[in-house]
Amino acid sequence: MSRKIKISSEVTYFAAIVLLSLAVAILSTADFGISMIVAPAYLLSLKAGFLSFGQAEYVVQAIVFILLCIVLKRFRFVYFFSFGTCLIYGFVLDLWRKIPFLNPAATPLGSMNLSLRIAMFVIGMILTSFSVVLFFKTYLFPQVYDFFVKAVSCKYGIKLSRLKTIVDLSCLTASVIMTFAFFGEIRGIGWGTLIMALLNGTVIGFFSKLLDKAFDFKPTFTRFAAMFKLGTAA
Repeated sequence: MSRKIKISSEVTYFAAIVLLSLAVAILSTADFGISMIVAPAYLLSLKAGFLSFGQAEYVVQAIVFILLCIVLKRFRFVYFFSFGTCLIYGFVLDLWRKIPFLNPAATPLGSMNLSLRIAMFVIGMILTSFSVVLFFKTYLFPQVYDFFVKAVSCKYGIKLSRLKTIVDLSCLTASVIMTFAFFGEIRGIGWGTLIMALLNGTVIGFFSKLLDKAFDFKPTFTRFAAMFKLGTAA
């Protein structure tokens, strides 16, 4: 029986942040529709103007954090770590978007070759699902969107991939409402958004099983990790 490769949970956590923020930057540049999870923040940044994409994430995820506490019917101070993840993610996202190739101010949306944009969409979608799985493999809380899925799944015993799909579709619905309310037309979302909403949960489940077969994610700081343990429903 082959031995699994051991990987630090802390390293996995930071890799997830870097890859997820890169995936979002790539998808927004491909312009076939942003991921439904981040679409509300993207639309808010377009409407507000003074907020960057990353800063708009802070606003939206603060709202989701409040909703999370209501659904869990409890609050622990350590839950704030998920919002801390959001702060790091938003900062890194804005850094990625400063690269001319990923900066809409330097490279107008839709100006790239169609085949390149399609390739970017596929890469961005795969990276999004993979990075979410990495978050689920570490004890450190992911940003609020994914922590919502992780915490609610743990408390109520709902299958992770199924709940992820439900949350994705809920965000897609909210995004459609926002784009018409803000602009009176479709912006930021498209056929690519719908594809990701339908497939992300399944792709996440695939990557999760694949990584479980090959890797063993272990915390370097075990006592610190114990603080992040999520309880299950009675």
